[in-house]
Amino acid sequence: MRYPIGIQGFKKLREFGYVYVDKTARMYELTSTGSCYFLSRPRRFGKSLLISTMRAYFEGRKELFKGLAIEQMEKEWKEYPVLYLDLNTGKYDTLDNLERNLKDTFDEWDEIYGVSTVGKPFETRFKNIVRRAYEKKGEKVVILVDEYDKPILTAIDNEELQEKFRQTLKSIYSVLKTQDEYIRFAFLTGVSKFSRLSVFSDLNNLKDITFNKRYADICGISEKELHTYFNDSIKELAEENSMSCEDTYAKLKEKYDGYHFAPNTVGMYNPFSLLNALEDKTLGDYWFESGTPTFLVKMLRAKDYDLRNLQLDKVPAKVLSQVDSMKSSAIPLLYQSGYLTIKSHDKDTNLYQLGFPNREVAEGFMQSLLPLYTSGDESDSILYLARFVEYVKDGNAEGFMSNLKAFLDGGKYALAGALEKYFQNTMYLIFRLMGFNVDVEYITSDGRIDVVVKTKDYIYVMELNVDVPAEKALAQIDSKEYMLAFADDGRKLYKIGVSFSSKTRRISEYQVKSEK
Repeated sequence: MRYPIGIQGFKKLREFGYVYVDKTARMYELTSTGSCYFLSRPRRFGKSLLISTMRAYFEGRKELFKGLAIEQMEKEWKEYPVLYLDLNTGKYDTLDNLERNLKDTFDEWDEIYGVSTVGKPFETRFKNIVRRAYEKKGEKVVILVDEYDKPILTAIDNEELQEKFRQTLKSIYSVLKTQDEYIRFAFLTGVSKFSRLSVFSDLNNLKDITFNKRYADICGISEKELHTYFNDSIKELAEENSMSCEDTYAKLKEKYDGYHFAPNTVGMYNPFSLLNALEDKTLGDYWFESGTPTFLVKMLRAKDYDLRNLQLDKVPAKVLSQVDSMKSSAIPLLYQSGYLTIKSHDKDTNLYQLGFPNREVAEGFMQSLLPLYTSGDESDSILYLARFVEYVKDGNAEGFMSNLKAFLDGGKYALAGALEKYFQNTMYLIFRLMGFNVDVEYITSDGRIDVVVKTKDYIYVMELNVDVPAEKALAQIDSKEYMLAFADDGRKLYKIGVSFSSKTRRISEYQVKSEK
């Protein structure tokens, strides 16, 4: 089986015999019921392939759709003039770079449709091209825009440049409304939908199908599709890894499934990771390794965000589509970028519970965050984590704390921000990455324990103080009777007092005592 990894062109995919998960019935439904749509999906989720499939369809390339659902649904196979704007490629660090990309595309359209618009504003050029394409072909125009928001996202930490990008793109996209009489269909994709800085503020004819249940599976691979198209591949993967097919399906689901783009809809697999795993016959971390969420990580750290709330916060629907700049909440961008997904929906409050979609994303995101809270060196982090796992599993609390102190002392910069929050975030990251159960600010009848870590055989209770001896932190555990919460548990208990220095902004000392 040939897997279309990195192949975003429908024509190439079909001509060279790559496996294609048939989305054409859903595409036909979409193109037959409306005229102007927007769809947001995470990167590497098949948006570009969907756009390319639409392009082939509207160009009347019937031969490419042989054997697919739409072959029996479409009777006319008309050829429309298609204007395809790809913003996915290009370096958008200056306005000149964006304008150069746009100019190259518009110059190409000028040549195709026999019109001269060079030297005019982009909005005027686009209007003239749309009208000329309609006149020349005798059919209304199809406009397809891939990754409309790439320039704006690139400049999310530069509000001045972002505003310039927005104004330029807004003038172009406004043509979708002003030239509506010449447009048969328009479809725009991206990762995010901007609110206050929206390039779509004047487009009341643009229908957002991002949260539409009907189109929840238009990108990605569902469980049903996995069984329909890839059963033989699953058998090969199972044999290669000495697993049963049942266990292999379960592992794939845990690793790559779990994306929900509307409440109460089927989970979708990340196609990029899934196809790579089937081709390589190994369960790797493909999606996360294909791109680092640097700006997201910086945003979380700058806001001193409580990392536990990534899976605890409930948000209203409108918040999930509101992204403006680095001043925004990180949650909408984390959701739209695919690092969080919908877990549940409370109809009474209309609030959404978010969470990591799968293990690949959870572990990858934690791994990318850890260097910002510790040494800043990923290879060092991996070595320290390996030692942490050994110490914590073996009940070696002294070894763990000694390793933790060295880990934090070796950082490229001292801990910043609120020390308690910073330490709690660090503990949360470390123990989550080790696969242990961790609670931060664990609630008891007498207060909140700073950190509680549970393994199969041990429970670690940690209390943090600033500029106070570690001995007093231990005394607080006793005076608050925190250990009573675990008196009937049966596992060996450790209590750990930690003292931070506000002067050095590092761990100054710690003390460990065991019970049972």
